Amino acid sequence: MMTTTTAAATIKTAHFLPYTTIAFLGFLSVGIPLPVLPIEIHAKLGYGAAAIGVAIGAQSLATVFTRQLAGHLSDTIGAKKVSMLGLVVAALVGVVYALSMRLPLPAPAAFALMLAARLLLGLAESFYITGCLAWSISMVGVAHSGRAMAWNGMAMYAAIAFGAPLGTFLYAGWGFLAVAGVTVVLPLMALPMAMAMVPAPISARRGSRSVLGGFIAIWIPGLGMALASSGFGTIAAFLALRYAESHWAHAGWALTGFGVAYLAMRLFFAGLPDKLGGKRVVIPCLIVEAAGLVLIWQSVHPLMALGGAMLTGLGYSLVFPSLGVEAVRHLAPDNRAMALGAYLACFDIGLAAAGPIMGTVAGSYGLPSAFLAAACAALLSLAVVVTLLGKNRAV
Repeated sequence: MMTTTTAAATIKTAHFLPYTTIAFLGFLSVGIPLPVLPIEIHAKLGYGAAAIGVAIGAQSLATVFTRQLAGHLSDTIGAKKVSMLGLVVAALVGVVYALSMRLPLPAPAAFALMLAARLLLGLAESFYITGCLAWSISMVGVAHSGRAMAWNGMAMYAAIAFGAPLGTFLYAGWGFLAVAGVTVVLPLMALPMAMAMVPAPISARRGSRSVLGGFIAIWIPGLGMALASSGFGTIAAFLALRYAESHWAHAGWALTGFGVAYLAMRLFFAGLPDKLGGKRVVIPCLIVEAAGLVLIWQSVHPLMALGGAMLTGLGYSLVFPSLGVEAVRHLAPDNRAMALGAYLACFDIGLAAAGPIMGTVAGSYGLPSAFLAAACAALLSLAVVVTLLGKNRAV
């Protein structure tokens, strides 16, 4: 296994695959239920867009408050242990999902249990995603942090691209209990692989950066990331409802289209942020993301919405590694995982805020307007990048 002194020429794709596989199996606990949760909450419990937005966003709200903990633990007890703990918690989420719909509960109690599952999932994601990313960067070196982030993100969105139609298929054939059961099993499949892998080295000098200091170090790229990630948050929360409201079929394939486009960009262009610099890459990406969201807003046919989702995926794909390169390139190794946790928390803030904010917009101006608001957020992220990134960095 590689160390932080690995020469650039010896880094191969195979070095990223074990961490990517673990993150993929863990994140299937997010991707599989994603297209069916809004339908379940609306059809079975009778709640509307605002409540659905809160439920979907609760996962990211939990990660906001636990990313720094995950980063600190990765710096101190080791990223391998943190990743494995996250996988176990992700499996528990499926159990809570099942209880929320299996127990004879009134709708408010079932919804509260569903929220508890979403919050628990946020903790799990925080641990296995932050842990795998810190683990990967520690083993391949900070010079390849952009590629490590790109592969980490590929795991997440491959899990959405594969998980969304699988979740729809399971739900149509066997109901929500089957979705919950698969959510239990798949994260546990990653545990034997993680146990067999070499742990990342732990710095002899413990990181001294405070939680606030972690955010100060990355606040500009973090702000850009928070604004840009609201586009994905809006798609996750409301694209299935956009299809249902318009009486279009196969919403799961639109999520798959987003994921496939996202993965294609990562597979062919993952190295661009490391080679060209994050700022140069992220500017056109944000423009394309905004264009895709506008297309979903204006869609009058499911193929238009599918095209908008794919365009959004193409643009959004390299935003995370591009801004991440800017966030971590000057950080010391003993504080890097904590700062990574802060950066990932900014990603989560955007997702957490997208649900309730865009749900409120949708409730006031109609469901399509949520996608217009998300496009405006992407353009605001572009303004942050153009005017602030690279100036007065506090790292």
